Amino acid sequence: MGRVVTPELLDSDAGTPAEVVSSLADLRRINRWFGGVATTCSMVEHVARKLDATALSFLEVAAGSGDVPELVRQRLQSKGVQLQTTLLDRARSHLINGKQAVVGDALALPFADGSFDLVGCGLFAHHLSPDQLKAFVNEALRVSRVAVLINDLVRHPLHAALVYAGYPLYRSRLTRHDAPASVRAAYTPEEMRNLLQRTRAAQVEIRRHYLFRMAVIAWKP
Repeated sequence: MGRVVTPELLDSDAGTPAEVVSSLADLRRINRWFGGVATTCSMVEHVARKLDATALSFLEVAAGSGDVPELVRQRLQSKGVQLQTTLLDRARSHLINGKQAVVGDALALPFADGSFDLVGCGLFAHHLSPDQLKAFVNEALRVSRVAVLINDLVRHPLHAALVYAGYPLYRSRLTRHDAPASVRAAYTPEEMRNLLQRTRAAQVEIRRHYLFRMAVIAWKP
């Protein structure tokens, strides 16, 4: 199954404000039910164990409504890890729940070098071309002190079939268009590793997670 890029409606603000809200609600359910929250939580917890850290600062890029980092924060708090989160998105209308929220460009992050322990993103990497993905990772490494975390989909024919089967779960027409487009545009773990090995990352760890999720940790030199 080759990679095919189709513009996604939520990216282009093609929907009405009500449709955008409905699509973001779909994404919240997808992340809660199908591994999105668990994948990011596992990465942050892995870093915290490796550093023996009880507190970390975390910038979520392309954060949308910010539900994933908030749920991750709550889960890690119960495990003794305090996560201080900041949200960044290109559209202010997407930043619904952010207490510390910034509108900005993922490829030119408006922060000084080493501003956060971790810089992460969820369901964002597949929106980027190979060159953009490498540029984003290098920019995120600049802003991070420890690592860049990527939570994204794995492109696979079975995954595409499951997305179409899930149509009854989607409340927004934007999601019905964007969900299969996301799977078709996603990278495989092998493609992701090959790309990130050409960034400034000192080491790249990639693990597969529940229901075709990919957890990527790019460690800062």
